[in-house]
Amino acid sequence: MSTVNGTRAPAALVLEDGRIFRGSAYGARGRSLGEAVFCTGMTGYQETLTDPSYHRQIVVQTAPQIGNTGWNDEDDESARIWVSGYVVRDPARTPSNWRAKRTLDEELERQGVVGISEVDTRTLTRHLREQGAMRSGVFSGDALGSDEEMLAEVKAGPQMKGADLAGEVTTKQSYVVEAQGERKFRVAALDLGIKSNTPRMMAARGIEVHVLPSSSTVDELLAVEADGVFLSNGPGDPATTAHATELTKAVLQREIPLFGICFGNQILGRALGLGTYKMRYGHRGINIPVIDVATKRVAITAQNHGFALEGEPGQRFETPFGAAQVSHYCPNDDTVEGVRAFDVPAFSVQYHPEAAAGPHDAAPLFDEFVSLMEKAK
Repeated sequence: MSTVNGTRAPAALVLEDGRIFRGSAYGARGRSLGEAVFCTGMTGYQETLTDPSYHRQIVVQTAPQIGNTGWNDEDDESARIWVSGYVVRDPARTPSNWRAKRTLDEELERQGVVGISEVDTRTLTRHLREQGAMRSGVFSGDALGSDEEMLAEVKAGPQMKGADLAGEVTTKQSYVVEAQGERKFRVAALDLGIKSNTPRMMAARGIEVHVLPSSSTVDELLAVEADGVFLSNGPGDPATTAHATELTKAVLQREIPLFGICFGNQILGRALGLGTYKMRYGHRGINIPVIDVATKRVAITAQNHGFALEGEPGQRFETPFGAAQVSHYCPNDDTVEGVRAFDVPAFSVQYHPEAAAGPHDAAPLFDEFVSLMEKAK
């Protein structure tokens, strides 16, 4: 933990509405701006930090103790930490896990992620629930200034609404994740911020996954000669995804089996004619219930989204590609959690079936994607 002459260096979290939380520097020192959001997951902080969907967000961990298992070299969900800043209450002084290579504090500092510890995260979370996710900044070291100066910097930062971020996290070049054992299918995965475990989950089912940049054209996608198309998770406002939405429409027109998760759910929904909106504080955690309209079954899911599709649970609607339905919803607030087309082979969910980290209730959705491709063959 960052110290000055044996004492912990001061730090501040400044919110757009003028609320300031004081604490100690954690990770790198400096200034970091982003949208303050909270994550309720009690485990999986390494996967959270490396999830590209958190790009340009300052993540508040509601679990009071963070860093107990340190940082290893196996659990990253991408090539780097994507969060803009990190807020914790009680960081572990000494990690205890046989897989740990270094402390969380050391990894944050190594990757230049500005954090703050010893914050009353319960009060902070209640504030964000009541006032909504908002622009914020973490300041420490030489970046600490007067309250007025820091607040002015926060208010000068970009809004998340209208932010086009998928292009900032996507792969620069296509790559292939080979199928485990016999190759049964080939899938073209549009990388809008894909997590590493997603291609692994498909590979385990005999799928060869071609991961493509978000800027890929229809011709580039078709050149893969894929049996199915996958739309990944990712950051930003889905209203900015004109290219991905048009690409999805082209896939639907050709009736290629399609499966989307998280950001991909919003893109499929927009391609089917639904609108999207920014939620007050979003869903971020690994214990969020979702009800399947068709079966009435409840799944406990991992989620990370601040935008959602417009619609009502079970709502049926007409699209340019035939009939469709809001297939899943969250009973906590009736948020749309999935859509399904009836006349073309396409479905999506708002949550993360790859469960990194999180429950495995939704893993069978990958099997459903396989079934869709089998029928198409």
